[in-house]
This record gives sequence, C-alpha cells and structure tokens, in this order.
Amino acid sequence: MVQSPPYKIFSGTNSQYLATKICESIGCELGKMNITYFADGEFGVSFEESIRGSHVFLIQSTFPSSDNLMELLLMMDAAKRASAKSIVAVIPYFGWARQDRKDKPRVSIGAKLIADLLGVAGLHRLITMDLHADQIQGFFDVPVDHLYASSVFLPYIESLQLKNLVFASPDVGGSKRVNSYAKYFGVPMVICHKTRSKANEIDHMTIIGDVTGKNVILVDDMVDTAGTITKAANLMIKAGAESVRAIASHAVMSDPATQRVCDSDLTEMIMTDTIPFKKNCSKVHILSVSALIGQTIKRVIDNESISSQFLLK
Repeated sequence: MVQSPPYKIFSGTNSQYLATKICESIGCELGKMNITYFADGEFGVSFEESIRGSHVFLIQSTFPSSDNLMELLLMMDAAKRASAKSIVAVIPYFGWARQDRKDKPRVSIGAKLIADLLGVAGLHRLITMDLHADQIQGFFDVPVDHLYASSVFLPYIESLQLKNLVFASPDVGGSKRVNSYAKYFGVPMVICHKTRSKANEIDHMTIIGDVTGKNVILVDDMVDTAGTITKAANLMIKAGAESVRAIASHAVMSDPATQRVCDSDLTEMIMTDTIPFKKNCSKVHILSVSALIGQTIKRVIDNESISSQFLLK
C-alpha cells in the first residue's frame, strides 16, 4: 500500500515564485493543483493528487487583487473536502492588516473579517510574517506562527559594515520595531513624526533625534506608495545624514512607489519577496524569505520550536 507523504505543499497562482523556492530549500516537490476559470471571472480549485491524511501547506500571500484571497479560501475548502489531516495557510504577506481596529465610527475591521473567513474555510494553523499589528494574532482561534523578516535583514545590515549607524522609524507607530534593531546593534534610534489628512498623503513631517553625519536605516513593515519612506529619507539627507537606507518586509509598492524610490535620496531600499516585485529600480534590493519559511514548515511538521529562528522578537 502506497502511503501519502506526511505533508504536501501547494501554491496559489501568484505566489508560485516563492513556493518553488521554499520547496527547493527543504527538498520537496510543489504539489499539483488546477484552477479553472469561467468567462465571467469566477474560478474553481482542484487538487490533482491525493491529499487524504496529509498535512497540507497552502502558500498564498493576500496582496491585491482580492482574487488571491479568494483563491486561498477555495484551496482551503477543497483541502478540507479532500480529507486533509490538517490545513496550514502560509501567508507571507497578510493583506487587510491595516484594518485592525475601529479608528473612527462606522468602519470595518478587515483583519478580523479575514481571520473569520479563514477559520470557516478550515484553517488549522497560520504561518505569516511581520503583521502590521501584532494583536492580529489574537483574531485567530488557531496557532499562529508569526515570523520576522529581521532574520534576513540583520545579516545583510551587518555585511554593510556601516559606521555611525542610526535606526529610524518613519512614524511613531513603528518605534517598537525600530527600538529592537537599535538595541541589537547598540546604536541610537530616531523617530519621524508625521500628520495626515487622509490615507497615503502626508501633510507634515518632522525628525525627532539627531541624524547629522549618520548612516541611517529606516525600518518599516511595508511600503505602499513610498510617500512616507521617501519623504523621511529626503528630510534626513537635508538634516545632514551621510546616507539613508530603508528596510521593509513587504514590497506592496503601489504606483508611483517605484518612481518615488528611484527619484529619492535613498541609497538603497531593501525588501523581501513576500510579494513579487517585478518593476525596474536599481535602488531596490530583494532578499528572499524562502529558507526561513521552509525551515518553519519543517519545524511545524517535526513539532520543533521555531523561536530559535528569531534574531529579533
């Protein structure tokens, strides 16, 4: 009698570039799956191999469009109906995470809604990376393995051998994240204070701290339109900074982000491949998180701790 492997890995359409690298890092094959499209835009999902009794890992970031989320939900439903032993959603970039609370009357809490949808679809475990807000982990009633891109950023920063290093947050909300980096390297931190009248538009920004003669590294969880990160970089160069680099876990990079980065005073923009970056900009450097996610999958299967992978927490 032929036994199914203890785990199988499948990928949604737009995350196959990352899933392939994850499978290569742990020496397994990417599972076969088919997506059928209808003329009106509807689509259906089917697994092209048996998954009965297997731990199924479904890799799919939920970046725009919402088809990526819907595809993941259908994959989970199909796995549940095909008698998978467990269903683990691997969502390197968890979309809708900016909607984590009611910050004004009569608004949705999108992150909680997505958590509920995943739960109904059959989620047993979630593996994700650098959530916009840590408390989103509490929206789930299943185990959440929250990974940190610092595991790939720190070795790269160390390889630069920068002197007079300072870490900076482009807004007050990211001060905890930046403090972790500054504490690890034993260097000062700087905070930018910004005011906005509406989303993606900054009215005013000021620097809290000294950047004169410093090599600054801005730290953020995602870059959307790049308005904040480039404005902060330009402001710091004007304030006397020697150089300004930026690290961000998720390259959302909505237009005109790429052009803004290319035109800015940033020396370099370092991001991960949780979201595919397909545009051309010499200042953008992409680091892969495939090995980190691959090792996490192996540790989950072997019931091993994953906390040893975290350089920063």
